Amino acid sequence: MKQFYVYILSSGRNGTLYIGVTNDLFRRIDQHKSHVSKGFTDKYNVTKLVLIEQTTSIESAIKREKQLKRWNRAWKIELIEKTNPMWSDLSDDF
Repeated sequence: MKQFYVYILSSGRNGTLYIGVTNDLFRRIDQHKSHVSKGFTDKYNVTKLVLIEQTTSIESAIKREKQLKRWNRAWKIELIEKTNPMWSDLSDDF
């Protein structure tokens, strides 16, 4: 069964946030960390994986991504700190 991931990257604790969706989390995080794409995450050094949500539907992943992008910053920080209070880089476990 195909898996899809909604993820949040940060430049550091309470730093700049980036929300994305992918079907290959390992590859996508590697791209962010390698600065392959000269965009937002490269410009602001947003490479620390602080939240992962998994689903089996691309539609639900995209819906959740859009929902999180509409949230205010305080809600996003609360969501991160609920599951990752130390803002650890979850990709260190890969």
